[in-house]
Amino acid sequence: MGKLKRNERVGAMSRILTSAPNRIYTLNRFCAMFDAAKSTISEDVELLRGVFGQFGLGEIETVAGAAGGVRFLPKPRREDALAYVQDLCKRLGSPDRVLPGNFLYIQDILSDPPTLEVLGAIMASPYYASQPDFVLTVETKGIPFALMVARALGVPLVIARRDHKAFEGSVVTINYISGGGQMKTMSLAKRSVVDAQRALIIDDFTKDGGTVRGMVELMREFDVEVVGMGVMVKRMTAGAREKEFFEKIRALVQVEDEMDRENGAKVMPAPWLSE
Repeated sequence: MGKLKRNERVGAMSRILTSAPNRIYTLNRFCAMFDAAKSTISEDVELLRGVFGQFGLGEIETVAGAAGGVRFLPKPRREDALAYVQDLCKRLGSPDRVLPGNFLYIQDILSDPPTLEVLGAIMASPYYASQPDFVLTVETKGIPFALMVARALGVPLVIARRDHKAFEGSVVTINYISGGGQMKTMSLAKRSVVDAQRALIIDDFTKDGGTVRGMVELMREFDVEVVGMGVMVKRMTAGAREKEFFEKIRALVQVEDEMDRENGAKVMPAPWLSE
């Protein structure tokens, strides 16, 4: 391969960095890849940083130190994140989303990769500094959203099971009280995590925090620190158990408990998005 033009190098660097969020690439690696001097690569990085910043495409961050380099953080601008979630709230507030039994239909959101990619990046944004080692969720509906949060953070996704699977080896199993007041079980293979790691807990929906609390208790069994708890949708139930714990769960959207099939649901962005 001959010498590349700047636009060719920048295009390739953009693709490489955005395909692996939060992964550090050394400047020497790009120097060897493009047969270019470090000063040239540094100029390319600055150009890329300016373009991404101008169009709100995320952040190109330089990491100092011996193991440093450059990485891409898919952090949307605050105003862009708020606008995107406001649009989601309008979609979720439609009367035809209220199901019998006062449930809110969100399955189409959880099945749309482009939407989940943006929502995952928004949810991941406050947790880069916490440096979680993995994202934990419980099967099954929350998996797509949690996977996109894990992708944005550049960490693995760990899935707690409702039922023990023989192919997972030995497991730790706990009992917990679900949002409906039912006793349920949750299991995680012992090989899934390592003592003293840091976990970010993610789910798709919570009504009173029961399942999220179950995952917190599961992490205690593994001596894992929980650095945060997040859900896509939080239903603001007046009678939620352990209100202090419930309020610590970060959501993207909040849904008022009262909803009907004529007026729909009252859905609003979580306050932290506009703070």
